[in-house]
Amino acid sequence: MKAAYVKGPSAVEIREVERPKVVKGGLVVSMRSCGVCGSDLEKIYGKYSQPSMRLGHEPSGVVTEVGPETTGFKTGDRVFVHHHVPCYSCHYCLHGNETMCQRYSETNLSPCGLAEEFLVEEWNVAHGGVIKLPDSMSFEEAAMIEPLACCVRAWNKARFRKGDSVAILGAGPTGMMHLMLAKSFGMSDIFCLDINEFRLGFSKSLGVTSAILSTDPEAVQKVLSSTGNRGVDVAIVATGSLSAISQAVDMVRKGGTVVLFGVPSKDAMLSLDISKVYSREITVTPSYAASEEDTNAAFKLIQEKKVDVKRLITHRFGLEESAKALEYAHRGNDSMKIIVTSSETFN
Repeated sequence: MKAAYVKGPSAVEIREVERPKVVKGGLVVSMRSCGVCGSDLEKIYGKYSQPSMRLGHEPSGVVTEVGPETTGFKTGDRVFVHHHVPCYSCHYCLHGNETMCQRYSETNLSPCGLAEEFLVEEWNVAHGGVIKLPDSMSFEEAAMIEPLACCVRAWNKARFRKGDSVAILGAGPTGMMHLMLAKSFGMSDIFCLDINEFRLGFSKSLGVTSAILSTDPEAVQKVLSSTGNRGVDVAIVATGSLSAISQAVDMVRKGGTVVLFGVPSKDAMLSLDISKVYSREITVTPSYAASEEDTNAAFKLIQEKKVDVKRLITHRFGLEESAKALEYAHRGNDSMKIIVTSSETFN
């Protein structure tokens, strides 16, 4: 069967590998749809700061084989699968830091989500890493559960109320998910900043209050002027750009929250005036990945049509075109969410 691998810097290859063998308590799933993520791009084109270099962690598909002693699933079940699953009992998990759990980073799909079939280990199955899909949810929608869950986790770290304002720095696929969530939460003024005109235009189609080129020397002032010079209540940095972090600090209000959501390169360094953060009581909080609670919340939002993730899909590629799909996503000139599908995909 075929699977995608990082061949080297800026290079992806499709390899012929052995079909995974089911294990006790596990499942083998035939991939139907898998989203291309910013962390995938960082693994290929950047310097990824996390240990795993496997591609494809937003997969949905059909159970093709059920292992001995596996309960709750059968062949033919339509499922979403989460690649990382924590223990829920360690010090980190008990303090709400599930994505810091050692077991979380150790778990994965084999060979990866960008494969014709992949193995889901017993641990993932037993600890809530597999969700059955209703017939009303397409495989493409299900492939958006994981990135939306990451966005949900980020919002849970911010202090806000209905009617507040938010700046989203980075108008890529997750940036647009943050926009959708902001609208569902009743945020009044929503600002999107990016260097990409296509993506700023896309944000306008989703009802953003104002779309601003982040390279505009008046970008910060435009946000401040639109909020009575107070600044936004929440600024979400949905890009790995370090300059965006500085902009976020400058445009958030006193007592506001800056959420670091985008994936930075390994060893990325930033010079920041901490006295400004201190004297204005700005909360700066990172948000990494998603827990089972976030995942189930995202699943519910999609299932109940409160967040229409289908609107974000602009391109689809077959698995054998994974290298092209990832390169296209990296360029991002005229794309939003890119989905890789298997030859058997049906929705």
